[in-house]
Amino acid sequence: MALNIADLFEHAADAFPDRIAVACGDRQVTYRELDQRTSALAHHLAGLGVGTGDHVGLYARNSIEAIETLIATYKLRALTVNINYRYVENEIAYLLADSNVAALVYDRQYAPRVAAVLPGAAGLRGCVVIDDGSNGSADADAVPGAPYDDALRDGSPERDFPPRSNDDLYLIYTGGTTGYPKGVLWRHEDVWRTLGGGIDFVTGALTADEWEQSRRGLDSAGLVKFCAAPLIHGNAQWAALAGLFAGDTIVLLPRFDADQVWLAVQRHRVNVLIIIGDAMARPLIEAFHRGGYDGSSLLAVSSSAALFSPVVKDACVAALPNVVFTDAIGASETGFTGISFVTAGAEQRGGPSVTPGPHTIVIDDSGRRAGPGQTGRLARGGHIPLGYYNDPVKTAAMFTEVDGKRFVVPGDMARVEADGTITLLGRGNTCVNTGGEKVFPEEVEGALKSHGGVFDALVIGIPDDLLGQRVAALVQPRDGVDLDLAEVEAVVRTQIAGYKVPRTVWLVDRVGRTPSGKADYGWARKYADEQLAKDAAAAELGA
Repeated sequence: MALNIADLFEHAADAFPDRIAVACGDRQVTYRELDQRTSALAHHLAGLGVGTGDHVGLYARNSIEAIETLIATYKLRALTVNINYRYVENEIAYLLADSNVAALVYDRQYAPRVAAVLPGAAGLRGCVVIDDGSNGSADADAVPGAPYDDALRDGSPERDFPPRSNDDLYLIYTGGTTGYPKGVLWRHEDVWRTLGGGIDFVTGALTADEWEQSRRGLDSAGLVKFCAAPLIHGNAQWAALAGLFAGDTIVLLPRFDADQVWLAVQRHRVNVLIIIGDAMARPLIEAFHRGGYDGSSLLAVSSSAALFSPVVKDACVAALPNVVFTDAIGASETGFTGISFVTAGAEQRGGPSVTPGPHTIVIDDSGRRAGPGQTGRLARGGHIPLGYYNDPVKTAAMFTEVDGKRFVVPGDMARVEADGTITLLGRGNTCVNTGGEKVFPEEVEGALKSHGGVFDALVIGIPDDLLGQRVAALVQPRDGVDLDLAEVEAVVRTQIAGYKVPRTVWLVDRVGRTPSGKADYGWARKYADEQLAKDAAAAELGA
């Protein structure tokens, strides 16, 4: 027995086998069924040659099969590779090569892409195809791999696996919103201590042992938790795993749709809704008002991993006054680093202000702990990752030492406040340097969204002959709204300093975001480059 993802799940399956473990659409499975199905899949993958330390790609939308793939992989002491289902062929090929995938579990709808990249996927030993209800190709030969249900029938449901270890490895690829995704490697114990319930996020107290979560689960009927984000993202992945360790019921949808989320909340009497920032919170609250849904079962809504702006927070609290809202910060490289409880009309400090988690500090430019009023790089010590997979150079740059202790520093900038809280300002690599002044996009995006006609916005830096960079914004108006940009600027100027106000604004039909709702700054830069090129060409013609 160990502080291991698979062991923690199996303790829960033994403690409450007849509880509903996962519900998705019209289907659901109990803990006993989930345990047996994951063991069967694990045995099938082992038959393909997957073993300790091997990598299994998961290229699928949310489903019961997706969760089963995660658990089955860990039962084998193998590692799951989360593959963004929006990736096109060259991106899939890159990730398969970078992660050395030995087996691939994927949705049938993606069979054409999989078939296209398989010839170049050295080391791939086999595939399993999830029947996602898509028509796909009528030619079975065009769908590489064994059908998922056949794999379960072929595999033994027995739990006859060798002992596992605290040191077994967990891998998660970053979203790649500012470049190619990178794989972050963790020990199971360390990632559990930061994301999976191995620590109390509020008090910092460590969970006593591997049975404590399942023991606590026996004292109640368990919560019903809805993971709104894709399981390819750490937010949903760890909310689901931690819930399964404790005997909760995990609710999923194949894709995010605000109205469908509220219908599922009503149907399953959801207690906790886990979301990712404004991209989910804003459409959810607007659908709630529009549809007249019953949210009385909700006790809490938890947001993390992306901007949860003040205006959207206030709308959430007003719509659901009896629900506890929290805003947490963290990263694939750090796990949890801080949390705050949302209150209406809270002071705006340029980003979310949170109570720092255990071992969370801010490091100043001299490499020391920053004090009140100082800005620096957010860092976390204690249980931290091993580094980036297959990238020693970036791994070395990710760590530093402060006062004789090792910290991971992923690149987030933050400020220490007088009351001991930490305000997250944004990623250093998205910061705009305009005339020597630093502007963090998240603060400007929050100010833009405070205008009633703005539905979404992304902020980037673009070249400027005088300032080096100037602030630019891509703004998505609300449907049917004809935005007056002068009016938007006037609203923004009441909230942020003049040098932070966007000097260039483009109106777009839809702001580019990742499947989890995080800002896609790569899309924004590409859009800006195209617009600047058009402007330059027009100016040349005019001359």
